[in-house]
Amino acid sequence: MEVPERGRRAEAPWKKLSKEELENQYSPSRWVIRLGAEEALRTYSQIGDEATKRARATRRNRLHVPYGDGEGENLDIYFPEQVSEASPFCVFFHGGYWQSGSKDTSAFMVNPLTAQGVAVVIVAYDIAPKGTLDQMVDQVTRSIVYIQKQYPRNEGIYLCGHSAGAHLAAMMLLADWTKHAVAPNLRGFFLISGIYDLEPIVFTSQNGPLLMTLEDARRNGPQQLLEAALTQPVDPACHVLVIVGQHDSPEFSRQSREFYQTLCRGGWNASFEELHDVDHFEIIWKLTQDDYVLTQVGHIPSLWRAWVLP
Repeated sequence: MEVPERGRRAEAPWKKLSKEELENQYSPSRWVIRLGAEEALRTYSQIGDEATKRARATRRNRLHVPYGDGEGENLDIYFPEQVSEASPFCVFFHGGYWQSGSKDTSAFMVNPLTAQGVAVVIVAYDIAPKGTLDQMVDQVTRSIVYIQKQYPRNEGIYLCGHSAGAHLAAMMLLADWTKHAVAPNLRGFFLISGIYDLEPIVFTSQNGPLLMTLEDARRNGPQQLLEAALTQPVDPACHVLVIVGQHDSPEFSRQSREFYQTLCRGGWNASFEELHDVDHFEIIWKLTQDDYVLTQVGHIPSLWRAWVLP
């Protein structure tokens, strides 16, 4: 994929930040509101671990299913009580700045969604330093191809990602499916507290394990790629919901709003939601709750009912 020219863009706001402030803005744990940074990360991991163990013990599933030949290329599938190949599928990509996190601690939304008839897929990918961004994007692409080929009668594939996972899901807006001889039945994207312009990360400590160059960042930046109009919506009915927490950092909020605006200019059917009184970690760990706005199918029609359920 060619990198678009950058000359037409106004100077990005992050370039006016000092090195210290840039580091602060792109360190989500520094913006938590009810816990200390270390406690928030520990709680996030603990809730994900407990939710995954509970899902594996109580839901019908297929675990560690290979979608490729690589050691880390596998996924977990959790089915609703009435198993059907025609179910809608929610495919989740975990966060962790492309260098931490695991599918084995990321089944946050499995029980609430499977209880409402949605099959849930949690995807593993090779995080840094083993994996590069190019490899991760390729792996995520192939995981979707696998689901479509295995369940061709699905009622829709809905991609959901958190933080770095939202970036990987967003890159699927630009995927060339013809290379894989399949057209996934993509019906919606749920992009939660994501990063869509990777260039600022190059200048933070988060880039240590990634070893990402500016060229890497631009080649894998959905914000720049969509601005260059390299792709158009393949299905006008495919909806993209860009979500950010009220207490995400200002830079995370800016990136989400600008990505939403870029989607709208490009003709995508997009919506933007700022969720009240949640930070970068609460926004995802609350997916374990049956009454949470993002897991209560039908609670807010604009979030799930119109896209997931027929």
